[in-house]
Amino acid sequence: MATNPYFSQKYRPEQDLYEDLIIESIKMYGQDVYYLPREIVESEDIFLDSIQSQFSDAYKVEVFIENTDGFEGEGDLFTKFGIELRDQATFVIARRRWKHLIGDRLDAAQFRPREGDVIYLPLSESLFQVMKVETESPFYQLSQLPLFRMQCELFEYSDEDFDTGIPGIDDIEVEGAFQYELRMPDEGLSRDFYYMVGENVYQQFDGFRLEGEVTSWNHDTRVLKVAHTGGTDGKYHEWSTELPVIGEFASMIPVTEEEGINEIDRLSQKPIFDDFANDFVDFTETNPFGDLTP
Repeated sequence: MATNPYFSQKYRPEQDLYEDLIIESIKMYGQDVYYLPREIVESEDIFLDSIQSQFSDAYKVEVFIENTDGFEGEGDLFTKFGIELRDQATFVIARRRWKHLIGDRLDAAQFRPREGDVIYLPLSESLFQVMKVETESPFYQLSQLPLFRMQCELFEYSDEDFDTGIPGIDDIEVEGAFQYELRMPDEGLSRDFYYMVGENVYQQFDGFRLEGEVTSWNHDTRVLKVAHTGGTDGKYHEWSTELPVIGEFASMIPVTEEEGINEIDRLSQKPIFDDFANDFVDFTETNPFGDLTP
């Protein structure tokens, strides 16, 4: 027997009421976050994996955090590389709000969140990367799908470019990017000559140009910090102390150049861990398994 034709789950006013209640609930009990769509700058040819990406836009939207007892995942792990944070979270967003605040503003009229995009949670001041988007939960209640469920993991910075205009987000790039520190000469530098944070600077070599993005400029100490350094010929190069670093309002030859100021110092770990590791296994034994000696 067919379903009763006098009772329909596709009654539009009921569907709108159901969706309105979901949006109102998220607005009451949710959190404001920033959604950052990933822009692929360069990808490899075989698997089309992202080699270099950037985040230029940040859209503020409300979401509901399903995790009630804290972040999920494996939590804080102590590994041979140090402490790793493997927090996970599930963010729920209404489809209508997604389309109105984010989807319609993207170039490709994106109809759902994409894996690889990033969510900034001001509550914990952390970034989460979208790993999977569930589009059918809850499953066709009133014959519609009103939600997106985004399963996310804590974002690991790997030299992405953040230019959203929001200090809390853009500072992640400054703190984590591999940077060069260039010290400019002290004499003959007025306030009219300066470098702007976020602008691209370069040095012109024979046959190629070395480019980078300014992350910091201190006029008093004459220190310029540059990240995302790369040559137009695709090869590795270092900044020269014989050529001027050219920007929009300044062009100066650096006196000194220091590489990788944000690298992890292996000596910064507490010596007690090294001492414990050295005594954990006795490598002076020629045969710890006790082979017979003649």
